[in-house]
Amino acid sequence: MNAPFNPRAGTRDPFSAFMSDLDAEDVVRATALSFGWPLERIHNGGVNYAVQSLAVSQSPSILLVDLGESSDPLEDINGLAEVCEPGTMVIACGRINDVRFYRDLIGSGIHDYLLKPFTADQLHDCIAQAQAIQAGARAAEAASETPHHMTAVIGVRGGAGCSTVAVSLAWLMSERGKTTALLDLDVHFGTGALSLDLEPGRGLTDAIENPSRIDGLFIERALVRQNDMLGVLSAEAPISQPLTGDGTAFLQLQDELRSAVACSVIDLPRHMLVQHPALLADVATAVVVTELTLAATRDTIRILSWLKANAPATRVVLVANKVPPIGQEEVARKEFEASVEHKIDVVIPFDAKVASQAAKVGKPVAEAAKAAKIGLALVELAEAVLGEGTVLNKNKSLLGRLVDMRKKRPGKASAPAATAG
Repeated sequence: MNAPFNPRAGTRDPFSAFMSDLDAEDVVRATALSFGWPLERIHNGGVNYAVQSLAVSQSPSILLVDLGESSDPLEDINGLAEVCEPGTMVIACGRINDVRFYRDLIGSGIHDYLLKPFTADQLHDCIAQAQAIQAGARAAEAASETPHHMTAVIGVRGGAGCSTVAVSLAWLMSERGKTTALLDLDVHFGTGALSLDLEPGRGLTDAIENPSRIDGLFIERALVRQNDMLGVLSAEAPISQPLTGDGTAFLQLQDELRSAVACSVIDLPRHMLVQHPALLADVATAVVVTELTLAATRDTIRILSWLKANAPATRVVLVANKVPPIGQEEVARKEFEASVEHKIDVVIPFDAKVASQAAKVGKPVAEAAKAAKIGLALVELAEAVLGEGTVLNKNKSLLGRLVDMRKKRPGKASAPAATAG
């Protein structure tokens, strides 16, 4: 029950109690109010009712169970352990005043045992100690884990190539030996799975319809695998059935992906920024995909302004996609940068042939065009997003940039140094 620590405990209800007498229940209610917890989580029923309830629902972070009506408390605590999720701090209470009984309960994994009648101050102190232990466990877990990198890819307009960039970015991260998940939040028209020649499955729609089901096991089963390093969570929900919700499912998916993979890439439709601004709270990098057109210039200004106001801690990487040869742009690069007041970080050239070929074979553009200019630009983007400090030099020759790319590829021998001539 108390160990091992479960990093998903932070998404549960903070507290539940299962009490078998009204006097103790009144004390628990007063204590719950002092912590600001909802009183509906306090149930009339002891440990047996707790076992029945938790067998079909998620365990709270802190659980108080009454052993007052139990004929075999130790056996009932063992039954509770079978339905409690790891990380739950269990506090028991009862009328048995025996040191050996107390030691047996502690040995079974509960946090503490309170002798009835207990006061609100005693319960408050016991809960505070449990919270302190949980906070320390979370800090230790976070310190021991490799930091997760979450990236959101946002297209300023439909057709800017946001999904194409997101798929290639996820693939490139996985090619660098990082377990990666692609979360396509366009639940009706997403192309994340399609671009990798995969069937999307029902994982994403199930998550939106039943957020309470989302946990580590759900993620493991819902991710459609392109290979051992890359999984996709996408959907093709019926357009006659709009999916509704308050965004809880999306936030829980983000939380679970942090525990499941090293990198996550979110294909984030721009309308989601307005509906669910909290989605950007834990995003390290926002890749804003635009085009050098008048309409895209206007919308880039609006989205950059939104990010500055609503996600000031998120690093922005501005990508100009489908860029035609110099002189053929609708808006020149310098004029665009001056208008949006932000430098273009990566330029991805327009290459209809490569994009068409990648779509036909069901591969990311970055894989289908490794040595082409468009492929090199996507590599440059991946390095910029991951902050590897090895962003490709825009002034280097094509040969030199290709050599750099090969040097970064895991499992490949370093290529001999090339001199740009």
